[in-house]
Amino acid sequence: MPQPRVAVVFGSDSDWETMESCVKQLREFGEAPFVEVMSAHRNPARCSEFSSGAEANGLEVIIAAAGMSNALAGAIAAHTPLPVIGVPLESGSMQGMDALLSTVQMPPGIPVATVSIGRAGAKNAALLAIQMLANKDEKLASAYRDFKKTQAEAVADRNAKVQAKL
Repeated sequence: MPQPRVAVVFGSDSDWETMESCVKQLREFGEAPFVEVMSAHRNPARCSEFSSGAEANGLEVIIAAAGMSNALAGAIAAHTPLPVIGVPLESGSMQGMDALLSTVQMPPGIPVATVSIGRAGAKNAALLAIQMLANKDEKLASAYRDFKKTQAEAVADRNAKVQAKL
């Protein structure tokens, strides 16, 4: 099996329900990601070790998901030169708004690309990672163009069904 180019990390095993869609989307493009539960607060040493060594371990993009403060994405971004995509997850009384704000409001010099809250964000994080990898992988770029074409065709088909009802 080839070395993973994308890592998908999240703060709790309960986040798998959402992040599974991210992993599935990556696999649909032939990317078998590295997956691990880690927490910026509960096991900060592991978080630091992982992110500091990610580039040397062959990773090219890291997707980090957590709820509430979602410090995971920022903590990882602080320790790696690799692009980090933050996925805010629904949790707590604010239903993910706290995670969204803490992910998107990073200080200057520590960028984290941020996608929408929850399952849609998880899927879009995978697609954004694919786009990043496709910049230097023509086979993946071609697969992504096919994906976009298929999406457009599906919308055209749905439109045709609606138009037939008029």
